[in-house]
Amino acid sequence: MEYIIMIISAVLVSNIVLANFLGICPFLGVSGKLSTASGMAGAVLFVMTIASIVTWMVQQYVLTPFNLGFLQTVAFILIIAFLVQVVEIILKKVSPPLYQALGVFLPLITTNCAILGVALLITQKEFNLIQATVYAIGNALGFALALLIFAGIREHLELMDVPKGMRGMPIALVVAGILSLAFMGFANLV
Repeated sequence: MEYIIMIISAVLVSNIVLANFLGICPFLGVSGKLSTASGMAGAVLFVMTIASIVTWMVQQYVLTPFNLGFLQTVAFILIIAFLVQVVEIILKKVSPPLYQALGVFLPLITTNCAILGVALLITQKEFNLIQATVYAIGNALGFALALLIFAGIREHLELMDVPKGMRGMPIALVVAGILSLAFMGFANLV
């Protein structure tokens, strides 16, 4: 039950994008098409989950025992960068159209502050490995949910008669704000 509450909380109540405002760059940059957004969501799910497990192990078995806590951020960024390179190589071989569609945003997962933020929050909250994994999966699902909802709305906006001055990014920012307000309705869910 604890893990289900943790996932619901991460997806709806403390959504990493809409409540904590981390990962805004890919949220705005890759949400133009639903197909691209789903590819990015899958890539972030993989990288966030694996990065959280690896960074937890590095923190527990290397940084803390050897009193190297000051290297935490650098070590976590290097681990995330390595995992993004793995995802990039796999996508290039398995799905070249998705690789082309993600373009520059795929390497930007390296600097996606949501992934680094989740890894740092896991350390800060002193989760065990199972809690860390569930927390990472929940946050990745929350990121995916926010991204897919936003991409679906943006695709519909392309078909709507939006005033000329509001087309593109201005209406996207207004919708993102409204979506964030809508997720505030889940505040007392858990």
